[in-house]
Amino acid sequence: MKKLIVAAALGVFAVGALAQGQFNFGNKNTISTPPIDGRVSDGAGNFLAGTAYWAQAYVKLVGADDSSYAPVGTAVNFRTGNNTGYIVTGTVTTGFAGGTEVDVQMRAWAAAGGTSYEAARDGGFLYGFSNPVKLTVAVAPNLPQDMIGLQSFNLQIIPEPSTLALGLLGAAAFFLRRRS
Repeated sequence: MKKLIVAAALGVFAVGALAQGQFNFGNKNTISTPPIDGRVSDGAGNFLAGTAYWAQAYVKLVGADDSSYAPVGTAVNFRTGNNTGYIVTGTVTTGFAGGTEVDVQMRAWAAAGGTSYEAARDGGFLYGFSNPVKLTVAVAPNLPQDMIGLQSFNLQIIPEPSTLALGLLGAAAFFLRRRS
């Protein structure tokens, strides 16, 4: 009897896990229609490669405020060799039910900035994000959708407004002191 209860509980858990929507997280797919080619580079135009950079999927409900993007899945590194600028495509499970329309972004950052996009951004390291891609997350047995419409993007460093303000204040003080 205990085996039957355990088997039933596992079955309910498995069905619940399958009910969460999924999509394919990747920036290159030559067989999709249309093909996906969303290569990522640093600010100097060099394609991202290896463990020096991370990428992760961020998802929000269609129509929700951009501040509601949340990370899903795990962060992945970039490929090397002829495939620099691309990540290995993988299926990502969201917290949304299958059939839900979502906006997905690829966010990337320099690994030296930490293990999250936010840490790199706030720490003054290279970071960037793609255009939003609208898709409907799938539930088994349907195949997960690809990120069709994903475009290439560059990483950059955008200083916080407070950093800019301090820089301008310092420059003003320098010029005022020089005039005296």
